[in-house]
Amino acid sequence: MTTLVLASASPRRHELLATLGVQFLLDTADIDETAVPGEVPLTYVQRMAREKAATVVSRRDDGFAVLAADTTVVIDGDILGKPRDHFSGLGMLARLSGRTHAVITALCLQRGDAVWECDVSTRVTFLTLSREVCERYLATSEPWDKAGGYGIQGLGGALVSSIEGSYSNVVGLPLAETWQLLAAHGVATTLGGLDE
Repeated sequence: MTTLVLASASPRRHELLATLGVQFLLDTADIDETAVPGEVPLTYVQRMAREKAATVVSRRDDGFAVLAADTTVVIDGDILGKPRDHFSGLGMLARLSGRTHAVITALCLQRGDAVWECDVSTRVTFLTLSREVCERYLATSEPWDKAGGYGIQGLGGALVSSIEGSYSNVVGLPLAETWQLLAAHGVATTLGGLDE
């Protein structure tokens, strides 16, 4: 079986990957995550996942498979990253309030020169939020390290009225697609291979 390296510092990704029973090492990729002018959100997350995987593979000589992922929140075609400060967090929540947005994750698994990729999109609809509710949420520690400025797995879940698609994708790692990608390429999981 193939040893896996996860190219992510996200504690949520660590927890989700561990849920699959995968044994893995951590080796984070510190790359420039600036979008290219005019870059569409799907192309952006695919490029980020690919660059994270390639960065980690390039500095290892053990031949291990590297899994990288990138997740972004998209509304009106705009990429919402992590809030920089209170003002940007408030602006993000105001844009999401009462509306539906997409959460897109790109996965990239690389071993040597071989690269396998997939992407997942989930539609999330927010309740209509008052300024006071937004301010109270921003007063917690939760929004600051998350794309779109909210965490569905925590208090931010109370802001969500409905979801279409993968819940774990919104948390940061789509479990079904991750399992299928890993199982298809020899990485051991609790569920085994796709055809077992």
